[in-house]
Amino acid sequence: MVASLLAMVSRLSADRLKYAEFAATHSHALDVAESGRARLLQLADADAVAYAAFGAARKMPRDTDDERHARDAASQAAARQASDVPLEVVRQCAQLMLAIEQMAGRSNLNAASDLEVAARLAGAAARGAAANVMINLPSVGDEQYAGSTSYEVTQLLETVDRLTAQVAQRVAHGTLREPEQA
Repeated sequence: MVASLLAMVSRLSADRLKYAEFAATHSHALDVAESGRARLLQLADADAVAYAAFGAARKMPRDTDDERHARDAASQAAARQASDVPLEVVRQCAQLMLAIEQMAGRSNLNAASDLEVAARLAGAAARGAAANVMINLPSVGDEQYAGSTSYEVTQLLETVDRLTAQVAQRVAHGTLREPEQA
């Protein structure tokens, strides 16, 4: 939905004389939206596969030491994938947020609230994906990976929150701003 709203506002702004000086921003936002939408759909499928792999690993037999070792190794590998996929979702949300913020005040003002909705949805999606990352990290069995991943998630969420606030402020302002510097 985030990518679709961004694409919609881009299209509603393109080829409008009033917004002509922002054409490069509109084009960039549309590219980000279209690639983001495709990538997020891929990630939805990958998340289902990762979750299924984790569930299958947890159902492996554990009667012998070898079986327990194999089960633990499969569970850790699946937990890593179940962390990596939603981490990529958080990254995608942050990329979409950058484009949303760039569009705010540089696009069709009649559709400005759609950018704020997109920003808030991106924030919700990022936080939901981040929760999935964080719940899986303890099962990965790699403290270095868990630490660096947790740090990255925190930084990405801070960026998303900051950009959401900027978009909301820009939308409330209700005016155009300067074009982006080339």
